[in-house]
Amino acid sequence: MSESTSVSRRAMLAAAVVAGSSASALLATPAEAAPGRDKKNFRLTVLGTTDLHNNVFNWDYYKNAAYSDKDGNQIGIAQASSLIKAVRAERGAANTLTLDAGDTIQGTPLAYYFAKIKPISRTVKHPMALAMNELGYDAVALGNHEFNYGIDVLRTWEKQLDFPLLGANVHTEGSGAHAFRPYILKRVKTANGWVTVGLVGFVTPGCALWDRHNVEGKLTFNGIVEEAKVVIPQVKAAGADVVIVSCHSGATPGSSYGDALPFPENASTQLAEEVPGIDAILVGHAHQEIPERFVVNKTTGRQVLLTEPLRWGMRVSVIDLDLVKERGSWTVKAAHSHLLDAKTAPEDPWIVRAVGSAHQAAVGYVNTVIGTSTAPLSTATACWEDTAAIDAINFVQASRIKGELAQGEYAALPVLSIAAPFSREVDVKAGPLTIRDIAGLYIFDNTLLSIKFTGAQLKAYLEWSASYYRGVQGSTVAAKDLTNAPTALAPTGTPDYNYDIVYGLDAPLEYSIDVAKPVGQRIQGLSYGGAPVPDGMEFALAINNYRQSGGGSYPGVTAAPVLSNSQQEIRQLMIDYVVEHGTLDASVFSRQDWKLLANGAPLTVTA
Repeated sequence: MSESTSVSRRAMLAAAVVAGSSASALLATPAEAAPGRDKKNFRLTVLGTTDLHNNVFNWDYYKNAAYSDKDGNQIGIAQASSLIKAVRAERGAANTLTLDAGDTIQGTPLAYYFAKIKPISRTVKHPMALAMNELGYDAVALGNHEFNYGIDVLRTWEKQLDFPLLGANVHTEGSGAHAFRPYILKRVKTANGWVTVGLVGFVTPGCALWDRHNVEGKLTFNGIVEEAKVVIPQVKAAGADVVIVSCHSGATPGSSYGDALPFPENASTQLAEEVPGIDAILVGHAHQEIPERFVVNKTTGRQVLLTEPLRWGMRVSVIDLDLVKERGSWTVKAAHSHLLDAKTAPEDPWIVRAVGSAHQAAVGYVNTVIGTSTAPLSTATACWEDTAAIDAINFVQASRIKGELAQGEYAALPVLSIAAPFSREVDVKAGPLTIRDIAGLYIFDNTLLSIKFTGAQLKAYLEWSASYYRGVQGSTVAAKDLTNAPTALAPTGTPDYNYDIVYGLDAPLEYSIDVAKPVGQRIQGLSYGGAPVPDGMEFALAINNYRQSGGGSYPGVTAAPVLSNSQQEIRQLMIDYVVEHGTLDASVFSRQDWKLLANGAPLTVTA
């Protein structure tokens, strides 16, 4: 390789180091990186991505434009690949391993296209299999979203990979056998023999709730710490000198599903604290940026390294483990990590070549015009005021449930619907509607069902939703000081997707939320069709599978009688509605049914 190429590569990597990281550590030459090629010391580098969510290129399918955000990030495995290959060239490919911490095959219209429109098969390759094979991963852990399209799609993708898919805490229902490989051993050559590295994968047990209809009766999900206490000793007994865990479970303890499961959603910190024998953990699931964090193991007193490279290929984790060989065994004497920012890197031309045609097929699909909208559909203010965009989702859901129940014993029940603002970025203009417009409005692959709900349960549900707001006493407040309140279940802030808005189909469901009042006492003036809602009044509530299975830990929903469950995907139902009717007519469904108050007076929210 030419000197100019080496200099250019090093310049790119130096620019990529995220603030607070050490550029000198990244740019160490192979000789420096393996201090004292005296046969006693060796540096192993582990490169990590997570939560790629099927982002291959720096492309926003919902806007039909290059991805951009306020922080200037760029996304996609194509750019992350350039960084990874550059680090391998600097450190020596034989001294590096590459991992991913899950949530790989869901998250963009590209993913949907190859799951539903042109499903992967023996002859149709998944774009993430093509990209990840080209990059050359050593292993990838399961993420919870891997189960969204069903086990058949997941297994087909697994077969297309050139490396193992790990999930130690996933078991086959009945037999209890591991449903996926729990770990692998990788042998890395040094100047003094071989280092054996154990790579272990875990996934949050919330899969059992969020994808119940796909996994129930087929798979079970053990707690991460509980499983690790069995598996990590097995990895060590199998000969691992070093143990690296790829863990799709956040580093901040807590569970969005409360006590619906006996195991926590986010357990990476507890894993480091409670299970001896782990040297480093590549964290996923929480979409957080953790350059380097140390957790002390309670048994050994040793520090365990944690790192999380944000999401969507925006960052790459670089884990450096300095090993020493003493009395014939390799051990980790020092560990450090830092992050690289993908926006500094060009797209890997080999991944462009491998996935370019699949990308173009998805772009063509999502830009198909399917009808019109009579009004703009914007979610910019949907977290604090009634909007046509959320009303549209609720209207289609409620209409579908009313049709499903029309001929049965529940036909007379008034139909309500819940929906959440998944993104504040939707900005659909009045006029032609495309598939990408609907896909941007409903980004998740949730399915629709209905449950029986009482007036008392409805009030409790709305109070829970209203805990999304921070307490406010004045008449005007900035959005950042109002929304995303931290709670016991969401200590870093309640996400927008866990704030639900409830809508009445045939008559308005009206209510106010007084954010000056204590949590649990905020819902005011709850009425249906202009009359107060009695505790015993019964409704059919249109709800998505994530929420009904316990996502967000909303009260009453998991035990409520299920009235219908066609398992129809909500996004596709919306597309089908527009195709059938030709239009989304806001005059039919858009109303101002709820509002925010502070001390009984209207609250003004500024962006």
